[in-house]
Formats: sequence, structure tokens, C-alpha cells
Amino acid sequence: MVSSSQAPTPPARTASALWPPGSLWRLSAALNGYRHSRGECLATQALAERRFRVLGAAVDGRLPVALVEDGYPCWLCLTALADQGVLPAQFRPWLWPTPSIRAALPQVIAFAEAAMARPNRYLWGGAGAPHYDCSGLTQAAFASCGIWIPRDACQQERFCQPVAVRVDEFSLLQQGDLIFFGSGRRCTHVGLSLGCGRYLHCSGRAHGRDGIGLDRLDSHARDPVSVHYRAALRGAGRVVRSHDGSQLA
Repeated sequence: MVSSSQAPTPPARTASALWPPGSLWRLSAALNGYRHSRGECLATQALAERRFRVLGAAVDGRLPVALVEDGYPCWLCLTALADQGVLPAQFRPWLWPTPSIRAALPQVIAFAEAAMARPNRYLWGGAGAPHYDCSGLTQAAFASCGIWIPRDACQQERFCQPVAVRVDEFSLLQQGDLIFFGSGRRCTHVGLSLGCGRYLHCSGRAHGRDGIGLDRLDSHARDPVSVHYRAALRGAGRVVRSHDGSQLA
């Protein structure tokens, strides 16, 4: 008979057993979501209480997941997950009607203005205070009142109801609309309309403010940042629905 002190140690559970594909979990603390299984390139940041679905087996100490509120894929560090006590979860999207979204826009704008008032800098992949990227800020502003929109600027452009806008012609823009910038082929930047051609956005160092600032669509604004983004203006869109959690391209 083997004594308890001599009993064999049970084998450690593998990552696949701990995090089976298809399982759904809730974060208890914020985590970075990475673009790849290796390297430090951020895809996004997942705040506490966000939920994720496991997509497959872990690779190089990172787990492929989709954040369920916006369907956004990224890689989470297994060590960070183990340290915070992730809990099993359920998820059912709350689909906001258009009138409720319109009523919430003052809160959306107030969130973005408060973020601008804090010391901040541009962070690629940033989606949590105080450092954001452009679409991380707009997503966080809507999410602050429970309205989920897609994560990336190009996804947000496709998600919105189009609104006609041109330089010096922005009468159709309303507060809370999203303004899109980029090349003729792809949207690469987004800002939040404050009305009268003014917009709030988080821009990088190369052509922007390395953080959140206010700029204008009218040609009278001759500062370098406004001039750069006016030249890259693609269009605008209105958030008239909330995301259902499906994974977008």
C-alpha cells in the first residue's frame, strides 16, 4: 500500500483542457490582446468584465480568442489569464434601438471629452484609459453607455449608416456621428463629430497630436493636423444599431 506522501502527483492539465475551444469566459481585470501569438504588437485591450470565446489551442503561451461584444479576434497571454481568476460566462447581446442610441450620444461625447482632458498619448491598439488609438477611443466612448460598435476604423465605417460630408460641406453631420479618413481604398482613421465641422480624435505622432485633440473640417483651419486629415477625408457615418457580437472581417 502506498502512503499519501508517496502518492503520484496527478498530471498537470494542459492549456487545451483548461481553455477548451468554444468555451466562454469573463475577465476580472484588464488584459492586452495581441495581434499575433508572438511579439508585442497590440491588437486591442480588453477591459474587466469583457467576455471572450476560445477559438483554438494555445500557441507559444498565448490563447486565440474572440472578444464576444464586438467579435474581435486577438491573442491573450495564458500567464496573465491564470493570474486574474477568469470566470465562466454567458453572453447575450443587447441590441439597442436607434432612438435609444441617439438619446445616449451626449454621454458618448462626454466620455470622449473627459478622455481628452486627461493626460494621454496615442497607443496603437489602445482601447482603455488613458491611452487609445483612434477607433479604440470611439468604441470606448459608445461602450461607456453599453453600446457596442466594431473595433477597427474600417469596420466602423462599414457598420455605420453613411452620411454625406465634404470639406466645408458638413451640414448633414450631427453630434456623435463618426468621420472617416484614409485613402481611396481603405479607411485608416476615425473621429467623433462634435458638430459644426469640429471633431475629436486620437491621432499619432506622424501627422497628428500624439493623443486626443480637436480638429476641424472647414478650410479656414490651417493648422497642420486639420490640413492633413482634411486631405484624407473619406466620408462619415451614423451609429444607428449596436453590434451583435458576430465576427467581422
